[in-house]
Amino acid sequence: MSDYMKMMRGLVGSRPIFQNGASVIVVDAEGRILLGLRSDNNCWGYAGGSVELGEQVAEAAIRELEEEFGIRAIDLELFGVFSGKELYYMYPNGDEVYNIDTVYICRHFTGILKADEDEILQVRFFDIDEMPENLSPPIINVINAYLKSRPI
Repeated sequence: MSDYMKMMRGLVGSRPIFQNGASVIVVDAEGRILLGLRSDNNCWGYAGGSVELGEQVAEAAIRELEEEFGIRAIDLELFGVFSGKELYYMYPNGDEVYNIDTVYICRHFTGILKADEDEILQVRFFDIDEMPENLSPPIINVINAYLKSRPI
């Protein structure tokens, strides 16, 4: 949890708050999507997290990708900004958020895949026809939007 979110939680407890996120959908040369199995809810998700105070959103996306999956984006393409009731989420600890998620696509990266041992149990690429059923709830609509946006 970011320092900002810790501060906010100290003020409001578990009540719903806005969470400004920066996320990355990594797509390899074969069109597969990189996902990590989250340790908090045992669901698969793309790399992402809260933007820190004063941090640029794209920098937050690059930071989160490196922290969670061990790789560094060479390029980012803005995919979209997602919000609304579909991005409401209650964490397993009871904290509630309405996410405003700025999502990027990354097709070129460097480094070696390595799951962050605190947040991610494993990382792997999934073929679009074999996406896991247990996607983390806040990313389902975003992943569906990505799948619909791809050329056939």
